[in-house]
Amino acid sequence: MPAIFFKAVPFSKEEVTLALESGVDGVICPRSECELVAGLSRCNVLAAEDVPSIALTCKEDEQTYLDACRSGMCTLAPGWEIIPVENLLAQSDAVYAEARSLKEAELASGILERGVSGVVVLPEGCADLKEIVKSCKISLAHEELVEAEVTEVRQVGLGHRVCVDTISMLRRGQGMLVGNSSDFTFLVHAETEHNEYVAARPFRINAGAVHAYTRLPHDRTCYLEELRAGSEVQIVDSTGRTMIASVGRIKLEVRPMLLVRASVKTAEGEKSGAVFLQNAETIRVTAPGGIPVSVVSLKPGDKILVRTDVAGRHFGMRIKEEIAEV
Repeated sequence: MPAIFFKAVPFSKEEVTLALESGVDGVICPRSECELVAGLSRCNVLAAEDVPSIALTCKEDEQTYLDACRSGMCTLAPGWEIIPVENLLAQSDAVYAEARSLKEAELASGILERGVSGVVVLPEGCADLKEIVKSCKISLAHEELVEAEVTEVRQVGLGHRVCVDTISMLRRGQGMLVGNSSDFTFLVHAETEHNEYVAARPFRINAGAVHAYTRLPHDRTCYLEELRAGSEVQIVDSTGRTMIASVGRIKLEVRPMLLVRASVKTAEGEKSGAVFLQNAETIRVTAPGGIPVSVVSLKPGDKILVRTDVAGRHFGMRIKEEIAEV
């Protein structure tokens, strides 16, 4: 996920205010304006005189950029092309590309899949700032969801479950990927649905038991019990589109639980997984099409959305290892 800077050169307080309200990570501005900008919001404020802009016009310019970025932040001037940027990314983790539009920002953030370290939006792209931040920072990689068949739903007594309250308003079809194993996670739906007894809580995902894995941004996982206020979680919708949400509160409580098992047919055979969810009408998994299905009505044969993967995690990071979690 690249950092997003706004380059306020020439300086405009109105444009800087828009950039800060859009959620940029920092502002590059004339040194004479740094104190003013620092008083508007808590963010990185850099003097433009200290951040050189280097144009890639020939092969030798790549080395010029690499030499310059060893001494501090510098940016790639507009007009950069993909292949030279790829060459820089292969040698440096401090590549910042200037962008004049949403299209250029998205291109920079996707080069070699991992993208540049930062996108520096120029005043020409000011009108696109909100979309640039949304696309490059909130939106993440696409998750491949598949249809699974429920094979078992049964009561298992009491357990500690984790309710994740985010600081974002979620919509129908969105939730978190949660499961007993990192290689088989269920799309647990957010509490977006009203019923006659309980009001909707569209910021909430009643995610499951404390020991369960959940998918995090950037191909990481953690146990639900490890989440805290301020943690970043990955929100996924029924099409696999993802975004980042910050946790506002975690509610850890003892509740009656259900064990839900499901399986998927693959080219290698059948793959199965399980998840423990609270036994309550408001807790839902997600059916194809983004339809929320309450766990109290869930039964064998029902179709739901899951994500499958290869097993193997160490402190949330992917490793190659023979491992089975049942």
